[in-house]
Amino acid sequence: MQKIQHPSNNGVLGAPAGWDQAELPCNALPITCTHVGDLPAVLSYWRLDAGELAALNAGGAVRLWGAQQWRPLWLMWTRIWS
Repeated sequence: MQKIQHPSNNGVLGAPAGWDQAELPCNALPITCTHVGDLPAVLSYWRLDAGELAALNAGGAVRLWGAQQWRPLWLMWTRIWS
């Protein structure tokens, strides 16, 4: 999966302060800072390659992983974004 630019992007999320890039690289992520109702939200957009799409079409799954010290609220849309 490749992160992509989207017309709504209005920021870039970088590595947290003190992050060890040598241990695990963390590259800049184009984001859209917005609100969902009263909740602040950060959106990012991704494009799957042909192999990933084939794996999903064959019954594969997407795993969403968040490295947090608290339980984050995750939302995932299956809409086609242009």
